[in-house]
Amino acid sequence: MACSATSQPLLNLELSHSHQPKKPFSLSFCSFANKPRLSPKPFSAQAKDYTKIDIFSSPSLFSSRKPRSHVAAQGDYSSGEDAESLVPDSAYQEPFSWYSVILPFLFPALGGLLFGYDIGATSGATISLQSPELSGTTWFNLSAVELGLVVSGSLYGALLGSLLVYPIADFLGRRRELIIAALLYVLGGVLTAYAPGLSVLLVGRLLYGLGIGLAMHGAPLYIAETCPAQIRGTLISLKELFIVLGILLGYFVGSFQINAVGGWRYMYGCSAPIALLMGLGMWSLPPSPRWLILRAVQGKGSLQEYKEKAILALSKLRGRAPGDGASEKQIEDNLILVKSAYMDQESEGNILEVFQGPSLKAFIIAGGLVLFQQITGQPSVLYYAGPILQSAGFSAAADATRLSVVVGLFKFLMTWIAVVKVDDLGRRPLLIGGVGGIALSLFLLSAYFKFFGGLPFVAVAALLLYVGCYQANIIWAYQLANGV
Repeated sequence: MACSATSQPLLNLELSHSHQPKKPFSLSFCSFANKPRLSPKPFSAQAKDYTKIDIFSSPSLFSSRKPRSHVAAQGDYSSGEDAESLVPDSAYQEPFSWYSVILPFLFPALGGLLFGYDIGATSGATISLQSPELSGTTWFNLSAVELGLVVSGSLYGALLGSLLVYPIADFLGRRRELIIAALLYVLGGVLTAYAPGLSVLLVGRLLYGLGIGLAMHGAPLYIAETCPAQIRGTLISLKELFIVLGILLGYFVGSFQINAVGGWRYMYGCSAPIALLMGLGMWSLPPSPRWLILRAVQGKGSLQEYKEKAILALSKLRGRAPGDGASEKQIEDNLILVKSAYMDQESEGNILEVFQGPSLKAFIIAGGLVLFQQITGQPSVLYYAGPILQSAGFSAAADATRLSVVVGLFKFLMTWIAVVKVDDLGRRPLLIGGVGGIALSLFLLSAYFKFFGGLPFVAVAALLLYVGCYQANIIWAYQLANGV
């Protein structure tokens, strides 16, 4: 998407009592490994402080069996006695009920839906806002720069929100971060809907964008930290599906309100009730147990107090009785492992190590994928779908917005296929095929404006191919960015 300010914790630690280093080293990979044994190999430290540590990034999060510790750290290793088993068997899967998983996924995912909704609603709003008959304003004659600021105002806010939230995310916690995001969504939506002039409209767009920045950072973290391990990858990918569902919803609302005077106000204002639902839902959910354990180990408060809060949070998330024995044992096991990791870590990594050695190659590949996906212009196509279709021959506003719905439906379908089939088809074939399809669609789209102006179906077909191929390969990059 145009903005996906998700955050992958920078440092993982993985302990093994069966190997001891001959010289000081810095631990660099922490997870509850979902395998019986690890072969030690060097890793580069990837974080500059303990606040960015992902202590439970592996598939065995909060498993009820006692974890076995493994070591993967820099340095030379000598063999040693096998330690007592502390990590669950690879075959173990944490029992859970789908009912207990739905709400901890749904309410954070609404943050992604609201991001997508803004894209879809803006497509119709750009038509309504500039119409002398439909805008309902005296300042409808916007220049290209002013219209661009209206469209991209939420993206500027999202960029700013992403930068602001990074240093305070671990202080706020995932739950409070999403509650603040919901509040910004409500304020931005209401202010935009009732804007008396362009300046107020731009302020509302900026506030809404700040909500996007916080939600795109906090939502994937909360989902990953609270859901059972065996469905974590699926739920993280489904959050991308919610973004596309939001785009489709925005197109639908735009098509219904396009003929109303001041319809752009309704298009933007409809986001407020959804944001209110998101905020109330996050208020009802507990904090992430993983975040509570992090705060305890980092000495941010009473260890016993944070441990009790983590036990209650995990019990609520799993639909168990408050303070049940299974949740207590899981939290105790996690605390033991995290404490051991902090005691054994003798030096801190440096953020500059991301730009060295193997880390630099991974950074270039992952960052390049995200960068070039945006350079293709796909987000702009979604924001300006209505005007593009008007220029392709569907001059009536109602016709253009209805065809936008078709684009949204096709995008949703392709996203669903990509999410379901990504493991069967493979990420590399999806990426290569998607890029090839994007190149072909852009060629057809340019050929339409140059040679086939009398055949509007060529433009529609090229637009659908473009959107579908983009969505097929962005799932690959999205999973890569989130470590799925």
